[in-house]
Amino acid sequence: MSDPVKTIDGRTGPWEIVLGLEVHAQVASKAKLFSGAAVGFGAGPNEQVSLVDAGFPGMLPVLNRFCVEQAVRTGLGLRAKINEKSQFDRKNYFYPDLPTGYQISQLYHPIVGEGVVEVERDDGSFFNVRIERLHLEQDAGKLIHDLSPSESYVDLNRAGTALMEIVSRPDMRSPDEAVAYLKKLRTILIYLGTCDGDMEKGNLRADVNVSVCRPGQYEKYRESGDFGHLGTRCEIKNVNSFRFISQAIGYEARRQIEILEDGGVIDQETRLYDPTAGETRSMRSKEEAHDYRYFPDPDLLPLEIERAWIEEIKASLPELPDDKRRRFMADYGLSQYDAGVLISEQAKADYFEAAAKGRDAKLVSNWVTNEVSARLTADGKDFSDNPLPAAHVAQLVELIETNVISSKIAKEVFDHVWNGEGSPAEVVEKHGLKQVTDTAAIEKAVDEIIAANPDKAAAVAEKPQAIGWFVGQVMKATGGKANPAAVNEILKAKLGL
Repeated sequence: MSDPVKTIDGRTGPWEIVLGLEVHAQVASKAKLFSGAAVGFGAGPNEQVSLVDAGFPGMLPVLNRFCVEQAVRTGLGLRAKINEKSQFDRKNYFYPDLPTGYQISQLYHPIVGEGVVEVERDDGSFFNVRIERLHLEQDAGKLIHDLSPSESYVDLNRAGTALMEIVSRPDMRSPDEAVAYLKKLRTILIYLGTCDGDMEKGNLRADVNVSVCRPGQYEKYRESGDFGHLGTRCEIKNVNSFRFISQAIGYEARRQIEILEDGGVIDQETRLYDPTAGETRSMRSKEEAHDYRYFPDPDLLPLEIERAWIEEIKASLPELPDDKRRRFMADYGLSQYDAGVLISEQAKADYFEAAAKGRDAKLVSNWVTNEVSARLTADGKDFSDNPLPAAHVAQLVELIETNVISSKIAKEVFDHVWNGEGSPAEVVEKHGLKQVTDTAAIEKAVDEIIAANPDKAAAVAEKPQAIGWFVGQVMKATGGKANPAAVNEILKAKLGL
């Protein structure tokens, strides 16, 4: 395996990137964290707002038990410590889309403590990202600036929506690792059913902390836990695309290196990524905890979770991606790569299993990850709304296994099936696509081609690879339906190979 730590060459020597992510995942819940207002995408402005969300005087928050359960499920899925006692705090800041003037969050006593996520790199190697904490908090509303040249509008539909903030340690060392981690985290959340992972709608977004240091400094930090060995970090706020995360990290790392090599210092600040310009720009100086004047929320009692409830939630967890990958490798004989591709989406993994029962699992895997995936991508769909029944893939593979059709004919059959012409067996019958296995018919075609090309037949003795030309001619003569193995066997016998 290649060295996973990539250095960036500056004018004064090499540099390394150090990355940590704070991921905001919207809790999959029909109601908000502290009110009964509905949660959903596509509602009109301010149609999903309760008096609690709007910050009316005298309104008291009531904790949504289901959101707590979702946070516990997520913590268990991240192999993290569930804190039986936690507490909500008020984080004070003043934005027009935050009507109360504070956000209810968790600073001192989060609901979930330390955990770990195992992540696979592109080269097949693995690395661990340590989870520092997961806490529950409420989202703010949304400011809309493009409806008027002189006014801003406020939509409070998102205000009060439950978020899980998942904070990692600075364990990622390249843009690729950061993207791989976020993809894995998104997959886990979807498997658990605690967040739908829809980044376009802002239901999953990341604050990316970027710093640079000289080679060797990161190892000193890991040994001592002293952040002083790392460079000053800047936070890139609310990035909701894998591509933008990669681009933002690349730009920000180069920006910091240039400043340091020119003798400057990095200001700890919050920045935004502008995808049009391909650069980060300053948003505000980075606040510390005391800037927010945190204190325990006086309207909410400390949260106490019974161990029996935690165990009940744990018992209800689905099979998670890492366990599923290992099982696919053990039960179906798949490679680590093939299993990894399949488990990357829960719907894709389920589809594969439904099609693979009693069939050649490797062959099914190839059809699912190649042909089916490609068609879905071309149609702008994913496996959750796949129009092709898994039974059709199973039947197609069965036709190949039983030599009814060849692999080449199977692609033609698949085209017809995808276009809604029926099952693979029906298409084969309808279009007369059965493979020719009658050796007499194949032998007749071979004899005719050899007789018509005596010079080429004679040359095969000196150049055996030229048999490929004859194979092609026989397949052409039989409309591509001849059994390739039978064609090769008969040709070798006739040509004396």
